Amino acid sequence: MVTTTVEKLSPTRVKLAISVTPEELRPSIAHAYSHIAEDVQIPGFRKGKVPPPIIDQRVGRPAVLEHAVNEGLDKFFREAVTANDIQPLGRPEADITAWPDAKDFSGDLEVTVEVDVRPEIELPSLEKLTVIVDPIEVSDADVAQQIDELRGRFGTLSTVERPAKSGDFVQIDLTATIGAEQVDSANAISYEIGSGELIEGIDEALESLTAGESTTFKSTLLGGDHEGEEAEIAVTVLAVKERELPELDDDFAQMASEFDTLDELRADVVRQVEQQKRLEQVSQARDKVADALLAQVDVPVPASLIEDEVHRHLESEGRLEDDVHRAEVKEASEKAFRSQLLFDKVAEQENIGVSQDEFAQYVVQSAQQYGMQPQEFIEVLQQNNQLQSMFGEVARSKAISVLLGKVEVVDTNGAAVDLSDFVVADDVADVVDEETDEPVETVPSAELDTVVEAEQIADDAADAEAEAEKPAPKRRSRKKADVEPATEA
Repeated sequence: MVTTTVEKLSPTRVKLAISVTPEELRPSIAHAYSHIAEDVQIPGFRKGKVPPPIIDQRVGRPAVLEHAVNEGLDKFFREAVTANDIQPLGRPEADITAWPDAKDFSGDLEVTVEVDVRPEIELPSLEKLTVIVDPIEVSDADVAQQIDELRGRFGTLSTVERPAKSGDFVQIDLTATIGAEQVDSANAISYEIGSGELIEGIDEALESLTAGESTTFKSTLLGGDHEGEEAEIAVTVLAVKERELPELDDDFAQMASEFDTLDELRADVVRQVEQQKRLEQVSQARDKVADALLAQVDVPVPASLIEDEVHRHLESEGRLEDDVHRAEVKEASEKAFRSQLLFDKVAEQENIGVSQDEFAQYVVQSAQQYGMQPQEFIEVLQQNNQLQSMFGEVARSKAISVLLGKVEVVDTNGAAVDLSDFVVADDVADVVDEETDEPVETVPSAELDTVVEAEQIADDAADAEAEAEKPAPKRRSRKKADVEPATEA
């Protein structure tokens, strides 16, 4: 084990002075000879079989020493941080202050390393925290909106001879021009006026146009080779269609759902809206408990890491010179990083572990959000060295759920909010197999370097996806209950 002294430069940065003896460096020297033997071509010797004395003659011991040190630095650094219970953040900066003698490899290797580290965080008593959220209130307007959206899915489109208005569907041709060059076009596409789902300015341009009329407007392109550039958009209306909604009666309930009557359908919509608002309440509680902790706990963040993140963000947007936006991005980045460090501490303090199955489920959900297959998603994570980062996200998510079970949550009316269905119990470190009731192996959040191999994650993710795709038990339905898009009359 290498000898190390630690100097604390700031709450988020340390300097390590690492000393490596000739005995400790010997395996790296042997590996260097072996590696060089594979690379050099020397007459009379097979590749990989060149003996060290010949390498010393042809390549030189200084080159062997440099090779050994360069390849051994990471190992020595990891040994040092493990022995001193240091949790690095970001890339270390190493400086070799003393080399062994290249003639006989005698003498110690001396290295100093500066690296950002996780700060020491003192959590308050979680049971004394109280967060206030909005109450669950289902209004008639909420229910009416949901039912109208359901009616819209079963509506029909009829062509009309009048100017278009918000809510109408139009069939249009679009052409985008920059200067004298046509850069994009689309023909006979269908668009709902007022949906805001196409391009900025299109809704205002289309209102009051009738079939056969055209207009132009300027807008910023959202994709393609000219993404982000302003273009002149020419739009021609080919047809105007209005949506006719079905009558709200028992026949509609039977057509659109498994219910016999409109009252039964309405009651189910009320239940769905209530559940949606409950999820919103949980999300609000998560945000509030995070804000409450951040307000009470001093969480210093490494300035260099924040600056790097801000630079990457602004560079990707092409806004490196925008000082106002830089300040906004810096503030958001600091808060996000403080939150991560805070919840990592909670995960560590509560001994939160993540099972392989939990991680696989999270991979499946994340892959679906990006429209990717789990295996493809994992490969991207590997290429960008983000597997460990995603593993940390799962642990932090569980940490927040543990917090919700410890703090007091009330609504603005003073009523206690029951979040028991959305929290993780105190014994989260013991993840239990549902079939055998036996504990399954978990990886503590403090040992993220031991993440399971990507191939195994991919296999588990595929199993989780297959399980999710199994058809659910069907409920009785008088008529076809699957939601259909609006059809043309």
